[in-house]
Amino acid sequence: MGGLLLCALAWAGNALVARATAGSLPPIGLSFWRWTTALALLLPFTLQGLWAHRHVLAGRWLQIAVLAGLSISSYNTLLYLAAQSTTAINITLVNTGLPVAAFVWSIVLLRQWPTWMTLLGAATSFAGLLVILTLGEPARLLTLSFNPGDVIMVVAVLTWGLYSVLLRKWMLPVPGMVQLCAMLLFGVPLLLPFYIWELAHTGGVPLTTQSVLAVGYTAVFASLVAYLAWNNGVKVLGPATASLFSYLLPVFAALLGVLLLGERLHWYHLVGGALTFIGLLLATREARA
Repeated sequence: MGGLLLCALAWAGNALVARATAGSLPPIGLSFWRWTTALALLLPFTLQGLWAHRHVLAGRWLQIAVLAGLSISSYNTLLYLAAQSTTAINITLVNTGLPVAAFVWSIVLLRQWPTWMTLLGAATSFAGLLVILTLGEPARLLTLSFNPGDVIMVVAVLTWGLYSVLLRKWMLPVPGMVQLCAMLLFGVPLLLPFYIWELAHTGGVPLTTQSVLAVGYTAVFASLVAYLAWNNGVKVLGPATASLFSYLLPVFAALLGVLLLGERLHWYHLVGGALTFIGLLLATREARA
């Protein structure tokens, strides 16, 4: 559970980076250099492991390629694309569909039905999320507008839900860092053609302090740290329960805004955050018993 909390915190920072760099850093370029940097950092520490498990990895290369395509190449690239044309609140709202996507994919592919306790926890966490997103005023939901970026986020959520379920279905008998590095070795080349296309049409990522910090943060924390924590959490709790931790993103985003941007902490942050944490405790109760 602690790893998934860390994962949610790292991805909340990733959402802030996506919002802060929208319009100044090309989305595919940011994604490409994020994962290329992560691969360069991870590869020296996993070369021996890759060689030791080469027969397992070679025998499961197609599964690794699919997992890499759904996660490394697709989800975050789609999120960065969505951030170009939609609001942060819409991204967060659409992202609440992740547990539903994971539940559905789990039923279809794993024949696993969520328990009543998991559903109760999901409903409680969702209520907390709505308190935060509406600033404690439910009528705000009626004023939301949607645009093409939201459709991109729907595709991203379906993609991540499928990745999480297949990750559980195709569990590899290799260490987590070795599996992540193997996925990066497939995922980065899959991104390359799209990066070249973007490079030709809109230009590359400018070498600025902002771009270096954005790539550095997303490569280390939102990629290496978060993915290792998420993959382990899926193996321990299952994809449906692990996906509920996505409800913590706006909670942590609000806290980061207070700490880093000088924003004020309001009552709805406290109430919504408390409901979200209570829901997660309920949903993971059986796994922790």
